[in-house]
Amino acid sequence: MAGQAMSMHPDIAELREKYELAAESPTGKAVAGLTFLTGLYLAISPWVVGFNRFTTLTVNNLVVGIALAMLALGFASAYGHTHGIAWVAPVIGIWTIISVWVVSGHVATAATIWSNVVTGVIALLLGLGAASAVRAWGR
Repeated sequence: MAGQAMSMHPDIAELREKYELAAESPTGKAVAGLTFLTGLYLAISPWVVGFNRFTTLTVNNLVVGIALAMLALGFASAYGHTHGIAWVAPVIGIWTIISVWVVSGHVATAATIWSNVVTGVIALLLGLGAASAVRAWGR
């Protein structure tokens, strides 16, 4: 009962509305859409770039890419409820950058490294954009 009363508190309702308005802005929509596409690319990148013979990195990119795409769907559909986990997107970006060495080690090729580093940097920047959406919108 106390949790339900807290969720209906006027300040929380106002804050959620502010988050939803930020997500509905053109910038918020662009960040969510680009984050979703980045997650999809990350998930299919082993087959696009041709490093699916590296099983551990292939599974890593598939799982992490799906997670990023799902997070972006949450941003697009209910940012007022998912803003609290927006910090996960930049962490996924950082993991994507370093995972090519952590997961595949010395077998990484130039194509694998470039694909993961560029995709990771994009995910990191979009994640920072998603995490700061309300501050930017409020200005």
